[in-house]
Amino acid sequence: MDNQDWLKQLLMIGVGTTSLVTEKLKEVSEEWVKEGKINPEQAKGFVDDLMDHLKSEQTNLEAQMERQMRNILQDLGVPRQSEMDELRGRIDRLERQLRDLENKNWR
Repeated sequence: MDNQDWLKQLLMIGVGTTSLVTEKLKEVSEEWVKEGKINPEQAKGFVDDLMDHLKSEQTNLEAQMERQMRNILQDLGVPRQSEMDELRGRIDRLERQLRDLENKNWR
C-alpha cells in the first residue's frame, strides 16, 4: 500500500468521524428541544454553527494529518516518491552506461 492510500484511508476515517459527530449533534439538539432546554431555532443555529466550525477546521485537520503522516513515514525510513523517482532515474542511467560498456567490449 503506498503513502497516498494510507493518507486517503486516514482522511476517510476523519470524514466518517465527522458524519458521526453531525448525527450526534442533531440528536442532542433534538433531545434538548424535546426537553424544552432550547427552542427549534436555537437548535438549528447550534447545529449550523458547529457544522460551519467543523468544516472550516477540516482543512486544517487534513493538512495536519498529512504532515504527521509524512513525519511518521520519514521516521520509519519510507522514501518519498520524489526520492524513488530520482533513484529509478539513476538506475536507468547506470543500466544504459553498463549496456554501452558491454557493447564496446563485444565489438
